[in-house]
Amino acid sequence: MHTLCCKGGPTLKSCKRARILGLVWVAMLAAGCSVSKKTAVAPAEKPLPAQTATKDQLVEQYNQQAGSITSLNATVSLKLTAGSAYSGVIEQYHEVNAFILAQRPADIRMIGQAPVVAKNIFDMVSDGTTFSVFIPSKNKFITGPSYFERRTDKPIENLRPQHLVDALLWTPVPEHAPVLIEEQAEGAKRYYVLTVVRPGGHGGVVIGWEIASKIYFDRADLRVARIETFGPAGRLDSDAQYSGSIPAGTTTYPASILLSRPGEDYKLQIDVKKLTVNEPIPADRFVLKQPDGTDLVRVTDEPKDSQEQNDPKDQPNSKEQHP
Repeated sequence: MHTLCCKGGPTLKSCKRARILGLVWVAMLAAGCSVSKKTAVAPAEKPLPAQTATKDQLVEQYNQQAGSITSLNATVSLKLTAGSAYSGVIEQYHEVNAFILAQRPADIRMIGQAPVVAKNIFDMVSDGTTFSVFIPSKNKFITGPSYFERRTDKPIENLRPQHLVDALLWTPVPEHAPVLIEEQAEGAKRYYVLTVVRPGGHGGVVIGWEIASKIYFDRADLRVARIETFGPAGRLDSDAQYSGSIPAGTTTYPASILLSRPGEDYKLQIDVKKLTVNEPIPADRFVLKQPDGTDLVRVTDEPKDSQEQNDPKDQPNSKEQHP
């Protein structure tokens, strides 16, 4: 390049330009001819106009919707998004189809089927006091109290269909319960949050106040977007997030529910495909009997030694197991 410039053709200025272009070309070759490309960045989501409402209006709206559905018959898809509690029954499937029957005050039945072949992979029932779960692939029939504190080290024995009732059929705010209201913002989303409180304490002794639940209303449309329920001492028992809507009689119902149960270690996505509400459901639809030849697993809060002493009976074609 220097020789060409010295033979009187190009000017000194053009020679310098040629040298610079040459160096740039060499650098591009050394970098594998890579050139930077501009990437379009989506603009930040703009918040929708926020609607306004008072605390009393939100409580009335929530209670009206909670009380408007007394039973439901739903076809849904289930997807385990995190945790282990359902891993023993649906981990090998991308999605599981299920049929849910629920009726106030606390009855629920859910049957899960494998996709394509429509083979039952679990059958669960609860009346709010006791529950039963049949898992054909494991030949197990699990039964115990609907609510208990002690978890087992076997994930499938921590399944509780009652958890779904609390997410599917909302509990109304008690008439005289203290309720606080606040505003929250998460990114472009803006919410009203109702915090329902109750007397704290244990064993009938009242000690201060504690949170019973938090109800989130999306201010874009004032629909319920999330319900958190709490146990003693502020323990988060359930976090149900709601989105979309489908017709449900004279009202609407969430089309998608993401249920998180930190204490039971799972997150379950429930997408509603078909829904019928407020039709009477016969009592025998909530009865699940132990099939012959299955292993009986009793899950209780009692220590293992106490269970063995207080429950000596043997059932035919089954064997009792303790966690």
